[in-house]
Amino acid sequence: MMEEGMSIKGSITLVLAKPTGEVEVVHKDNIIVNGGFDFVADAIGNSGSRPGVMGWIAVGIGTTAAAATQTALVTEIKRNAATYAHTAGTKVFTFTASYAAGDATGALTEAGVFNAATAGIMFDRVVFPVVNKGVDDSLTAVFTFTMS
Repeated sequence: MMEEGMSIKGSITLVLAKPTGEVEVVHKDNIIVNGGFDFVADAIGNSGSRPGVMGWIAVGIGTTAAAATQTALVTEIKRNAATYAHTAGTKVFTFTASYAAGDATGALTEAGVFNAATAGIMFDRVVFPVVNKGVDDSLTAVFTFTMS
């Protein structure tokens, strides 16, 4: 008998660009939270009330370890619209958001993908080493998800 299964693994890549031209890159695996798995199930099968699409990346300064039961960032400071990308026939999709100079300034340590500009369903959460985003710095956050 053939056994099949499905899993989703995610990671974030943060690219911090300083006005001097210096670039800092941080990459960290994340976890899909329980609400994220519920979101997938409802998006596939709940014709009565499908959830809105994922389309925002939030960043914050919380340092509590990521846990499956979390429904929000611990200390969110900014949420920006994200661009979704997927090439048909592949098992990878991404969400990318940009934070310009003056936007999301601080000692960033957490991020997640959401389906609303405020509140909403959190798909995943990641805690990473401090990324100090100064007022003149720009940041690009890319969540990459791979299905298998």
